Amino acid sequence: MAFYDVYTRPALIRYRTRVCTRATLFVCVVLCLTYISPLLVAYRSQGFWLKSSTYEEQAVIQFQYDMIVIGATDTAGSYIAWSTFPNFNRLMGDNLRIPSVSVQEEDRDQDGKSDLLTLQINIPLKPEEQMFGIQLLLTFSYQLFRMSTVAMQTLAFVQHSSPVPGSQLFVCGDLKLNQRSPLPHRGLHSMYNVSLIDASSPFASTYDLANIIRLYQQRNLSAHLSGVVPVWTVGRAADSPFQISAQINYPVETITYRPGFWETIKFAWIQYVSVLLIFLWVFQHIQTFVFQNQVLPTTTVPPFKQHSS
Repeated sequence: MAFYDVYTRPALIRYRTRVCTRATLFVCVVLCLTYISPLLVAYRSQGFWLKSSTYEEQAVIQFQYDMIVIGATDTAGSYIAWSTFPNFNRLMGDNLRIPSVSVQEEDRDQDGKSDLLTLQINIPLKPEEQMFGIQLLLTFSYQLFRMSTVAMQTLAFVQHSSPVPGSQLFVCGDLKLNQRSPLPHRGLHSMYNVSLIDASSPFASTYDLANIIRLYQQRNLSAHLSGVVPVWTVGRAADSPFQISAQINYPVETITYRPGFWETIKFAWIQYVSVLLIFLWVFQHIQTFVFQNQVLPTTTVPPFKQHSS
């Protein structure tokens, strides 16, 4: 009659020795090397502690309907200007030109967040005036919610000039987040949720574009118009306004943040265990060889003796 295995189990063989022996010292050294060495290897291989990480989120961006438009009407320094700030307009005097403005924000994927801004500004000009350059500043509110809650005021700045007078400027770009340091993984970040321009100020220095941009660029967290593609059209009729057309996209952002405690530990634990498994396998085979071949003297307790006791 043929026989076959219906069940198997390993036999446990114990190797005994006194406390103060070479075998005990060997086991202590092996344990230290097994569990401490992977920690050193993972740490020295760089990136053991996760100092920063990234995630993707589309910000909630809304146009604030605040803008400043300055146009160069010749190469000698003459200009026209207009803004949504009454005090700025009073400072312009005869250089003030009141345009017609059309604004539309679109949510193309119907997720409740605007995906782009379409803006058109028609600036009336006198028959003898020609447009050689444009400066345009727009303000936005910018919010993030997935990790830390971010609420801030941002701006987009467009500047273009040409030696040939034009009839239209078209610009297209993305309003991109600019980070100088990672965001925290949770909490409220609202220190920049303040107006970029003091609309109540009667002083011309408040509306100076160079000063506004300089203060804005000092922030650790801001947004700027990226990948701008300007198209300058020449050939304006004498009675036609100068047109500014802009399409500003609100893209999905890759945001850098500082991970929390548990995320850091999880990342470190994965690296440690992946190295530990190799050391466990190696030192397990070393111990098996040492004790099976009695390289270090020990007393062997066979399985049947353990069962009988």
